[in-house]
Amino acid sequence: MPRKDKENYYLDIAETVLERATCLRRVYGAIIVKNDEIISTGYNGAPRGRANCVDMGYCSREAMRVPRGERYELCRSVHAEANAIISASRRDMVGGTIYLVGRDARTGELLKDATSCAMCRRQVINAGLARVVIRRSESEYEVVDVQDWVREDDFLPLELRYAFAGEPVPEEALKESNAKGSEQT
Repeated sequence: MPRKDKENYYLDIAETVLERATCLRRVYGAIIVKNDEIISTGYNGAPRGRANCVDMGYCSREAMRVPRGERYELCRSVHAEANAIISASRRDMVGGTIYLVGRDARTGELLKDATSCAMCRRQVINAGLARVVIRRSESEYEVVDVQDWVREDDFLPLELRYAFAGEPVPEEALKESNAKGSEQT
């Protein structure tokens, strides 16, 4: 039997963690790893002591007809990334990697478009994590450099995005930004 690469090894563990998730729409599992040690795990579910959607038998966001990807503050669940971050010390996470796997709660199908929401991205950044590894298929994955999320902050002007990252603005990014700006006016 061929030896599994480490990225898929850790993604398999994150996938096992998602089996504890309690969302009726999508289930996610996350683990934080640094220096080949698992620091913490997390899955999406209601805060401790509160009823989970699987226990209530309905999704409050679906009941309110909230479209997927919107109004996360109305969700009962704490996201997998947030739960993993909450369960670890920042000093243990800095420079580490968070592994993320998502599946459709109804069909069990792997979510090939899984990613962290804007709120979780901010938490990943503040936790000091360096990379996010997201499963795309049973053996393929995407590696995200967290500094890309810092630079891609769409609430900031382009120059500030790079200034905060301590980098000069690439010439082609300026051209792209200027082109988009002229299209919108």
